[in-house]
Amino acid sequence: MGELLKREDQRVEDTWDLTSIFESDEKWEEAYKEVEDRLSEADTFREKGIQSSDDLLEVLEAERDLGVTLSQVYVYSHLKHDQDTSNSKYQSMESRAMSLYTKFASAWSFLTPALMQIDEETLNSYAEEDKLKEFKFDLEKINKQRAHVLSDKEEKLLAQAGLVLNNPGLTYAIFNNADLSFDNAVDSDGNSHVLTQGTYIDLLKSSDRTLRKSAYETLYKKYGEYENTLAQTLSGEVDSHVFTAEARGYKSSRDQALSNNHIPEEVYDQLVDVVNDNLHLLHRYTELRKEMLGLDELTMYDIYTPLVDEDFKVTYEEAKNHVIEGMAPLGEEYQDILREGFNNRWVDIYENKGKRSGAYSSGTYGTNPYILMNWQDNVDNMFTLAHEFGHSVHSYYSRKNQTANQSGYSIFVAEVASTFNEALLADYLYKNLDDDKKKLYLLNEQLEGFRGTVFRQTMFAEFEHKIHTLKESGEPLTADKLNEVYGDLNKKYYGDAVSYDDLISKEWARIPHFYMNYYVYQYATGYSAAATLSEIVLNGTKEDSDRYINEFLKKGSSNYPIEILKNAGVDMTTREPIEKAMKFFEEKLDQFEQLIKNK
Repeated sequence: MGELLKREDQRVEDTWDLTSIFESDEKWEEAYKEVEDRLSEADTFREKGIQSSDDLLEVLEAERDLGVTLSQVYVYSHLKHDQDTSNSKYQSMESRAMSLYTKFASAWSFLTPALMQIDEETLNSYAEEDKLKEFKFDLEKINKQRAHVLSDKEEKLLAQAGLVLNNPGLTYAIFNNADLSFDNAVDSDGNSHVLTQGTYIDLLKSSDRTLRKSAYETLYKKYGEYENTLAQTLSGEVDSHVFTAEARGYKSSRDQALSNNHIPEEVYDQLVDVVNDNLHLLHRYTELRKEMLGLDELTMYDIYTPLVDEDFKVTYEEAKNHVIEGMAPLGEEYQDILREGFNNRWVDIYENKGKRSGAYSSGTYGTNPYILMNWQDNVDNMFTLAHEFGHSVHSYYSRKNQTANQSGYSIFVAEVASTFNEALLADYLYKNLDDDKKKLYLLNEQLEGFRGTVFRQTMFAEFEHKIHTLKESGEPLTADKLNEVYGDLNKKYYGDAVSYDDLISKEWARIPHFYMNYYVYQYATGYSAAATLSEIVLNGTKEDSDRYINEFLKKGSSNYPIEILKNAGVDMTTREPIEKAMKFFEEKLDQFEQLIKNK
C-alpha cells in the first residue's frame, strides 16, 4: 500500500465542496463575528419579557435565525477540521465554534423558563395564531414538558453544571481514546499486529484463530487492569442521569431520556421482550457459525469471523452506479438527488493524512448534505456509502420541506433512512448476482449486520437499563457487579453454542455508548422500522414509495417521531415491527443455510 496523500494533493473532484457554506475562511470569520456580536440580543429579550404573541414571534424567530447561522459556522469548521485533523488552523476554528455554541446555549437558556411563565391556556392561544404556525408544534412540545421545566435561575444553573455533569463521560473518552494503549497482537507465525480500538474488530475477522485469540485476550486483560476506575466513571455517568431526572421531576432516568423524543417507555420494553422471545434465532446462528468454522469450541473471539471467504471488490465508480440503481424502487426523483450529490461534490471520498477515520453524513439547514468516507474497494464501503446517502437524502428532503426549527429529525428515526437504503441495495445486488458465493457473502453481511444492530444493541439496552435501575435503587455499580450483569446477559444472548470466559464480562468497559444516556436501543428500533418499511416499498406500488418519501423523509421533526413512523406505515408502539424484523433475520438465515446445502 502506498503512502497516504497529503490533503493538498487530493484531486479536487474527490473532495467535498464547502464553498457552498462559506466561500472562504474569511467569510466564516465574518459569520462567526456576527453570531458573537448578536449573543447580547438574548439579554434584551430576557429583560423585555413576552407580553404578547408579537413578542413571542419576535423572540422565537431571533433565536432560530441566529441558531441557523451558528450551525453553519460550526458545520464548516467541523468539516474543515475532519478533512485534516492535524491542521492547527481548523483545530482552532472548530474549538472556537464549539465554545460559541456553549455561549449561545447559556445566553438563550432563559427562553424555555420564560415560556413557562406564560400560563398554558394563553400559550396555547398564541400558538393557534396564524403568524406562529411555524412554531405551533414546538410550543406544544414545550407545553408537554411544563412539569419538568425549572425556574430561570435553576435552568441557568443546570446549563452551567453541564461541564461537571459531563465530566465522567469526558474522562472516559480521554482515557479510552488517548491514554489507553495495548500490546501488539501476535499471529500463528509469531508476527506482531498493531492492536488499537480501530483495528480490534478487523483482527477478530482474521482467519488466523491464534491472532483472534491474542487480540481478544490482550484487549480485555488491559481493560481488566482498569476495571475499578472505569466502573467509577460509568457509575458517575449514571449518577448524572439520575440527578437530572430527579431535579426535573421525572419518575426515572429512562423516563427523562425517552421523553426528550416523546417515546413511550413500552417501546423500549417491547423491543427487549420480542428480542428475548426470539433469541433461539441467534442461538441457531451461533450453532451454524460453530459448524461452518469447524470448531469443537466456539469462543467470543470467533463471533466476528466471516463465514464466507470471498474477495468481493467494488470500486467507487461501480459503487456509485449500484447505489443509484439499487434505489430505483424510490423513483427517479430520489435517484436524481443521488446523482446531484455525486456530481456536486457532497462526498469527500478518499483517505488522506490526518483525515478523520470512519464515515458520516453531516450538514445543516441552508447547506448541502456532506458525506465523509475513507474509501476502500470493498462491499462494506459500498454499503456504508448507501447508508450515509440515506442520512443525506433524508436531510435534503427535510430541509427542503420544513422550516429551520423543524428541519432536523430525532435520533429515534435517524437510522431508519440509512438502514432502509442498505436493505434496498442488498435486495438489488442479490437479484442481480449470478455467483452463489457472492450471494452467500451478502447474506453473511446481512446476518452480521442484524446480529450487531438488533441483537447486540438490544443486549446493550438491557444492560443500560439494568445499571440505571440498580443505581436508582441505591445499589453501587462496582466492577464486580457490572461484570456479573454483563456476563449473564452475554450468555443469555449467545446461547450454549459458545464457550465463555471471564474476559467477555468486561466488554462493558470499552463501549462508549453507555455514556450516551439510553441511546443504543434506537439502533435496534431504527433497524426494525427500516426492515418493515423496505419490505413495504419492495413489495408494493409507487403509492407506497411516495408515502415513504412524503410521510417520512420530508417530515423532519414536524411531528412526534412515533407518529411520523406510524404515518409512514410502521407503528413502533406495537410488537409487530420487531417481530417482522425477527422474521427478516429468520428468512435470511434460511436462505443462507439453503445456499450452503446447494454448494
